[in-house]
Amino acid sequence: MSMSVQGTILVLDGVATNRIMLKVQLTAAWYQVVQGDKLKGLPALLRRTRPDLVIASQTLPDGSASDVKAILAGDPTLSDVPVVAITQQNDKAARVQALADGLDDVLAYPYKDTLLLAHVRSLLRARVERQELQVEDKTKSIGFAETGTALITPAPSSRIAILTLAARTGAIWNKALATRVPQPISSHDLPNLSGVLSSPVPDAIVVELWDGATCRNMLADLRSRAATRHTVLIGVIPDASSDQTAEALDWGVDAVCQGGFDPDEIAVRLKSQIARKRRDDRLRASLRNGLADSLTDPLTGLCNRRFAMRALHQIARQSSQSDRGFAIMLADLDHFKSINDQFGHDAGDQVLTETASRLQQSVDQRGFVARFGGEEFMICLQNVTPANALRAAERICACICSEPFRLGEPQNPILVTISVGLVLHAPPLADSVLKSDDMEGLLKSADRALYAAKQSGRNQVRLRRSAA
Repeated sequence: MSMSVQGTILVLDGVATNRIMLKVQLTAAWYQVVQGDKLKGLPALLRRTRPDLVIASQTLPDGSASDVKAILAGDPTLSDVPVVAITQQNDKAARVQALADGLDDVLAYPYKDTLLLAHVRSLLRARVERQELQVEDKTKSIGFAETGTALITPAPSSRIAILTLAARTGAIWNKALATRVPQPISSHDLPNLSGVLSSPVPDAIVVELWDGATCRNMLADLRSRAATRHTVLIGVIPDASSDQTAEALDWGVDAVCQGGFDPDEIAVRLKSQIARKRRDDRLRASLRNGLADSLTDPLTGLCNRRFAMRALHQIARQSSQSDRGFAIMLADLDHFKSINDQFGHDAGDQVLTETASRLQQSVDQRGFVARFGGEEFMICLQNVTPANALRAAERICACICSEPFRLGEPQNPILVTISVGLVLHAPPLADSVLKSDDMEGLLKSADRALYAAKQSGRNQVRLRRSAA
């Protein structure tokens, strides 16, 4: 379920004045606010309003904020909705217990509007990013759904880094956390980030925050780098400064421990945040695998037709900008049906995969090879002259026929040949951008050249000048 345009926040509190105050604060920040006062009837209210975030009093007339989180967790469509608990006093032990119960954050009265809104922005931002990764249902509709978690490489062991202004502080924090978390911990001095950016990059960083531009620049640096963009950042502030906490959350810190380093709170936050990161990493891996699968031929590992057409249009645009020619080849294995009939389809698949390997080895980095379908392959070379393109096509023929295909049976090698149709798009034709119809014309020209090679006896190259 996507977020509303404004963002819908459900406020739960048994005290009407508390609900009204929160509604005023949140409405002034352009959030849509709905209200409730107890757990009774909450499932129906949640289904009706579909909130993006819940702010609940830690103590409700018939339950607690932890009960609210449990109800949300029971609904798969709402299980990722964050819950912030509001407490009447700053009780560290109660805050740690609430975080251990699964609540996303805890705020104690009195608090500033700026702090409340910074927590809201941080949690909503994290939820939006997570929702963008949850594409399973959409990817199924276009054919590259996740094939199963067993195919995803298990995540490596988590690592934690500590960043402090003084080495002695880092050593104290390290010792305190080491007995509370299972992950290995490394300590580094601020503001130098060279140690923490060295491989392997940690999954979570506990960082001592201080006021000033240097701290802001450090957080921006960590969030802007590809290596640490998704790393969990937990800030530690020496006092209860609401302004500094709000600023840290807006600069990308995932959570803040106010009032100095508390190893119990840090340990609880690390556990929940690293678990969240692991889930998000799996979603990202699934998305990458799905996108790769959608553009890759599963048998040969080559680009498929879908990718080939995208790449071909890109090469055509580059050609028009550089006034350099490119070549398209359609290559088709000769008498492939007889290979399947005589040796079986498993042998035919082995011929296709070996053909793909040989074609890739014969084509340099100026081009790519794709399986166009069946036993047909497409090769595209950019920045080539007609003479170079013809020599490349002849090499392709030679790489297939010069060495028999052994297929695990040395005593029965299979002789395979390939026919190639070559079309050139070269200056002065390359000085204009090709349209889709022009691209189809190039492919038809290459197909006619391939047909001519087949008609002329196979195992050879036929060339046609671009018709586009």
